[in-house]
Amino acid sequence: MPTASTWLILGIFGQVLFSMRFLVQWIYSELKRQCIFPMAFWYLSIAGGMALLAYAIYRRDPVFIVGQAGGLIIYARNLQWRIREKRDAMASATNEKSSDKPAITCDTRP
Repeated sequence: MPTASTWLILGIFGQVLFSMRFLVQWIYSELKRQCIFPMAFWYLSIAGGMALLAYAIYRRDPVFIVGQAGGLIIYARNLQWRIREKRDAMASATNEKSSDKPAITCDTRP
């Protein structure tokens, strides 16, 4: 059975992973000169969210558990969409079709 220190380390590790996604997104967007969410953002979201969910379960904190579990569903769905978009783009490139799908951006305009 893991000790309290082990759970604390897992919680801190999860928070670091979860926070790293913003750093990765910021650096990637700066390099591309537009606001973009790279695949690493979603992988870090899932990894950090899972570690934080495990820590929340250990702490028996229902508010924390619901928040992290809900987030994991959203992150997994977004990752699924991104993987599908990449697969479709590769298929379009193979078939020499141009893709008219817009890039995922931070633009909130309607």
